[in-house]
Amino acid sequence: MGNNKDLTGKVALVTGGSRGIGRQIALALARQGADIALNYHKSETEANAVLSEVESCGSRCITICADVSKSSDVVSMVNIIKNKIGMVHILINNAGISRPQPLQEISEKDWDEIIEINLKSAFLVTQAVLPDMRAKGWGRIVNMSSAAAQLGGVVGPHYAASKAGLIGLTHSYAALLSKEGITVNAVAPALIATEMVTRNAGARAELIPVGRFGTTAEVADVVVMLARNGYITGQTVNVNGGWYMS
Repeated sequence: MGNNKDLTGKVALVTGGSRGIGRQIALALARQGADIALNYHKSETEANAVLSEVESCGSRCITICADVSKSSDVVSMVNIIKNKIGMVHILINNAGISRPQPLQEISEKDWDEIIEINLKSAFLVTQAVLPDMRAKGWGRIVNMSSAAAQLGGVVGPHYAASKAGLIGLTHSYAALLSKEGITVNAVAPALIATEMVTRNAGARAELIPVGRFGTTAEVADVVVMLARNGYITGQTVNVNGGWYMS
């Protein structure tokens, strides 16, 4: 992805941005000129390291500790961003957890927590930033789904359901906002070389037709493309090495 500074003047909020795919997306957007609001929940040290990396790209960056599955935290977070660096133009709903479990061990508590963090959070943050996007007549929303939504994956039905829900959320928002200058898309990666994947014994490179795990940079490239493009909306872009073909 070229360093054309196409997103100069835009503010991008990346939830769960302190590590893995979120970190790489934040850096890729910063290289395109966007200022970054980096949300994290527990990884303060990692978030501060990303802040330094973003600033080295010449972009502004703030970090915000918030539990994006809680509406009060979300409202406070968005207000902080507006007051410090301006309205959110680009939203990357990346916050999520993975909890590989045998089918018989998945409890109601496990289900609720996965749905709240992976799916409810995307709804809450989207609702919080939409008024400004609609008033401005410009916005980009990218929901980070997963090949688990299409194939079942290697984590469990609770995770697969949460990621499938993000695709439905994407379709609805895209349809409702298509005439307002706001695009909404999903990216569905599979087996990207992050801690979340490498610590899961069921995630094996031989499952992927191209024979390797993907890189966070390969996912971030797609997210940046969607942030720059005003004609792609309502789509799920698969970044999965050929595991699921659409």
